Amino acid sequence: MKKIILLGDSIRLSYQNRVTELLGSDYTVWGPDDNSRFASYTLRMLFEYKAQLEGADVIHFNCGLWDMCDLFGDGPFTPLEVYVEQMVRIAKILKTYAPGGAVIFATTTPPSPKMWGHDMDRVRAYNAAAMAALEPLGILFDDLFTPVAEDIDRMISEDYLHASPYGVEILANRVADCIKTNA
Repeated sequence: MKKIILLGDSIRLSYQNRVTELLGSDYTVWGPDDNSRFASYTLRMLFEYKAQLEGADVIHFNCGLWDMCDLFGDGPFTPLEVYVEQMVRIAKILKTYAPGGAVIFATTTPPSPKMWGHDMDRVRAYNAAAMAALEPLGILFDDLFTPVAEDIDRMISEDYLHASPYGVEILANRVADCIKTNA
């Protein structure tokens, strides 16, 4: 049985149960009940989750929407350089918890253009910077941005940020396929 870990914000929470169903009985899936929020919160919680993470065959993680949010018009909560530094720290720790396992960074999904405090170009820039920093570490990628961006009206719910039921199904299938390919 393959040990799978899902870490991330509320986007991950939306598809986790469906991913578990899609993977079936050959996989055991664990993810925290808690929303992983900011990258700094995820980094902090890696200490608490160590026992669950160790020996994983695949760790699939994301952070971003909280970090990239600009509520006050003075910049995102987490500056780009800090975000990238935290993604690198997270990835390095995850690799020590799962030596020989696959560590996969899932790109942040775009918000609806109607969502205040968020910007699709900022999401693109954060995703690109994180991927550039993570690739030399041997981190794999799951592009969740593109399928949402290509059909944002169907993929994003009425709250302008989270996946619609249709979006959850598309993302869950994508994540499950990525996990199966790399387990």
